[in-house]
Order: sequence, then C-alpha cells, then structure tokens
Amino acid sequence: MRILLVEDDPLLSSGLLVALRRANYTVEHVADGRAAVAALADNAFDLMVLDLGLPGMDGTNVLRAARASGNPLPVLILSARDAMRDRISGLDLGADDYMVKPFELEELLARLRVLARRRGGRQVNELVLGPLCLLPESRVATWEGQLIDLQRLEFTLLLQLAENPQRVYSRGQLEEALYGWGEGVESNAIDVHVHHLRKKIAPHIVKTVRGVGYRIGELA
Repeated sequence: MRILLVEDDPLLSSGLLVALRRANYTVEHVADGRAAVAALADNAFDLMVLDLGLPGMDGTNVLRAARASGNPLPVLILSARDAMRDRISGLDLGADDYMVKPFELEELLARLRVLARRRGGRQVNELVLGPLCLLPESRVATWEGQLIDLQRLEFTLLLQLAENPQRVYSRGQLEEALYGWGEGVESNAIDVHVHHLRKKIAPHIVKTVRGVGYRIGELA
C-alpha cells in the first residue's frame, strides 16, 4: 500500500513517516502543494494524507486538481483547520475523511485501514482468496490455515497482487509499490521476492505472464 504524505511541518512529517512505515506502508513525502500535484501526475498511489495549509498551493486546490484529473485515490485530510465549514468544504471537494490536528496516531492508522478496506472492496480487515488469507494490519499470512513466515516486502508484494487478482503488474509497477523514492532497488529484486513466495507458500501462488509481469495465481 503506497501513500503520498503531503505535509509541510518537518517535525510532524518525520514522525508520520516513521509511524506509517512501521505500519507496513510504502510512503512518499512532499512538503508543498505543487510538488503534490506533480507527484500524483507521475506516480501511482493508493492513499493520500493531505494537509491544507501548504506552501505553493493550498491543499484544497491539490484535492481539486486530483479530482478534476479523474484520480479516484482515497484522500484523508489532516489539518489544523477545525471549523465546520472547512471540514464540509474538504469533504465536498472529494476527500474521504477529515482529521483535525492534533490527533491520535492510532486513530489515524485506523482510519487509513478503513480507507484501504473500502478501496479493496472489503468490509473487514481480512483478504481471503481460496486457501490464502492475509491480515494487512498485523502482516499475518496463512495458507490452508497454516501460518506463513513472510518478510515485510514479501508480504507487501503478495498483498498488492492479491488485492487486484485480475491485474497483471509490470516489474516497474511492483517496484513502485514496494520501494520508496531514493531506495536502491536491485534489478532482480522482484524476481527474488516472487521466488521466495513460491518456495514458502506454493509454486502457483504467483503467475508469470511472459513479457508483461506478474499476477496472483488461480487460488479459488
């Protein structure tokens, strides 16, 4: 799950980066509105956490630009603006949720889990495909009822594929989902993760689509 964090407060953004990464999100951070619009245009994200009082371009205009371009990603506004009119305006512009600063980190994480479930069409924080069961919050994976010990990136890759079972991902798309900006990525990193998943779970857990990329296997 890849998040765009748009926040200009350096202390708050650094704390959120640590907390979100510990919660198994891949997080990219920008500190002004124009950079956020550019990031959305050039990259695929699953969620956006958006401050409103930004330099360069106000957060409401970032949201307006995202929706005008047809980008449907869930957006959680995180703002010090606590007036009712600000909350109503943000939601009417297309935000999915609105939290007022200061906030409790656990509540923020819970609200992000809700948005992630809605995006994946799930009512509960559990993804089941045949014998495969994934619990994103706790990073638990089971196969035929047996617990599977997966490393963080292995779990993230498997979840990305399982959330979109009809989609074929290129190697580049999977690298974007797993690794943040500036992280060194070995050319065969995705192949190695796929090999480990097949070895730990089942040879058919991930299907190679020759010349295109990977998709989840037929598990039902």
